[in-house]
Amino acid sequence: MGWFDFLKKPDFNEGLETYKNTKDAVLLDVRTPEEFSEGRVPGSRNLPLQEMGKIEQLIKDKAVPVFVYCLSGARSRVASVQLQQMGYAKVTNLGGISNYRGKLPVYFKSRS
Repeated sequence: MGWFDFLKKPDFNEGLETYKNTKDAVLLDVRTPEEFSEGRVPGSRNLPLQEMGKIEQLIKDKAVPVFVYCLSGARSRVASVQLQQMGYAKVTNLGGISNYRGKLPVYFKSRS
């Protein structure tokens, strides 16, 4: 490892391919619900960083591989550390969705 390797950002798209090829993996978006509704990676589940304490309601098995992303990579880095501290053994920080090369479906909430 070189002196500046810690500055390298994860390659979002490579990480996403790994997620797709990992059995039973969960793709976790830690952005706000508003950001999530504006566009997300297909198949991802939303749990905002500030609600990380509720993760066991979403992912009960701590052995399940979890791939985490946000907008720029900062929140996903924090969430990855928190998940590991909570005992989740297979956590991968994908970084920021801003580096995603696919289409982002938009999901609108009904106004009823």
